[in-house]
Amino acid sequence: MPQAPVAATDFLPRALADARSPRVPSTAPYPPEHPFPWGGPAIALGVGGRGAGRTVDLDHVLRLSLAVPRGTPGRLRPVASAGALHPVRAHLLLGPGCSLPPGRYAYDPHTHRAHPRGPAPTDAPPGAVVVLTVTAARTVAHYGHRAWPLLLLDAGHAAAALALAAAPAGVRVSLDADGAELSAAAGLPHAAEWRACRPGTEPELPLAALWLPPSPGPVPPAAALAAWVALPCALAPVWQPGAETAPPRELDATRTLLAHITAGHGSTWHPARRPAPVTDETLRTRRSAAPSDLAHPPASDLLARILATAGDTRPDGPAWAAAIGGDTPGLLTAAGPLASGDARPTLARWAAGQQWVGTAGAVLVAHGCPADAPPALIRSSHLAAGYAAGVAQAHATALGLRSRPIGSWQQADLGAALGDAPGRDWIVHGVALAGRPGKGSPPGDTPPAPSAPPAPTTPSGKEEHP
Repeated sequence: MPQAPVAATDFLPRALADARSPRVPSTAPYPPEHPFPWGGPAIALGVGGRGAGRTVDLDHVLRLSLAVPRGTPGRLRPVASAGALHPVRAHLLLGPGCSLPPGRYAYDPHTHRAHPRGPAPTDAPPGAVVVLTVTAARTVAHYGHRAWPLLLLDAGHAAAALALAAAPAGVRVSLDADGAELSAAAGLPHAAEWRACRPGTEPELPLAALWLPPSPGPVPPAAALAAWVALPCALAPVWQPGAETAPPRELDATRTLLAHITAGHGSTWHPARRPAPVTDETLRTRRSAAPSDLAHPPASDLLARILATAGDTRPDGPAWAAAIGGDTPGLLTAAGPLASGDARPTLARWAAGQQWVGTAGAVLVAHGCPADAPPALIRSSHLAAGYAAGVAQAHATALGLRSRPIGSWQQADLGAALGDAPGRDWIVHGVALAGRPGKGSPPGDTPPAPSAPPAPTTPSGKEEHP
């Protein structure tokens, strides 16, 4: 077994505690995005004939999920990302029944084109397997020791965007597939071997996978990755001097941690659902709102619907609660009240000191992931939280609500604040919600309050947000 994952076994609890601590990362500007590293001809994604329901229309799915909108510089995209850095990349493993010929491809979101990286196996399953990877250098350069949980959240948001775009065709999502298997299936070196195999290029760390079948129906999940693993590594990325923009120690630690928490797990494939009000136009037009546009309370019935969506989207993920203000402030769950009192000012301090969170119309928080959580739980908690937040944001957009994810949380021990044992129930992710003036409820129209207020705490930290 490689030595790096073994070392990470002891390092992981400390790294999780450090990411949740008030220690402020070194101030760094947003690093520039490097050119797309995969060479070869750039080819159009084709037209899949969605009306017939027999072909995976890659042009449609990727344009509604990961593509950079036309005429924009690329930072502000429909899918959320910490610091708008967008470290997630998509590798397409295509069998029969897709709008491109079978083979391995790398997807360029800026050009909305695919770059061929090698052939498909003769027994490739029908449809498209999408392996989502992350490049860590730019996120680490800006967020330092807080970067690796944000990379997991980003991958969850990207998986949700793809699943929502393809959901009518019966897409399946795996957030627990073994990292080495994902690398092999995508034709990429394992993280520990990348530098030796691909010097001068930035490692890509696989975190999740989706299967887009050509038509609804039973899907044999065991075949999704197995057929691709047997192929050799595919076409290598282009050499990019200067791609390592972060401090080497923090960057190596982040890559080691992400490789460690994806090691040794099976792959389960869950069906994806698209909330009923969400349409293709919703996915095309969704955007995270500016903090200044998030102060108007959402109507209580709409808030309840979004809270239910967040909690039901990934049953394997953390629990969700909503903090509200108004005349009857409280912390609510889908099952009922959790606490009374206005928790939003405390959440603002916990959310890297972002003061606007304290006046947001409502703040949804995903919570769980104890301080001593095993690697698989840390991975699933963050990926599933990002995934659920992405679906909740799309649902909120469809209902006319504004939203903004909140990715970085320090000293956010919700369980301890509510009087439970410390270290057992931490906030992992959040989403601010607001109604539009004239469409949300007036400030006093909030759901009934619960019973005991969250205890205040005094974390500090620089402002940061997805």
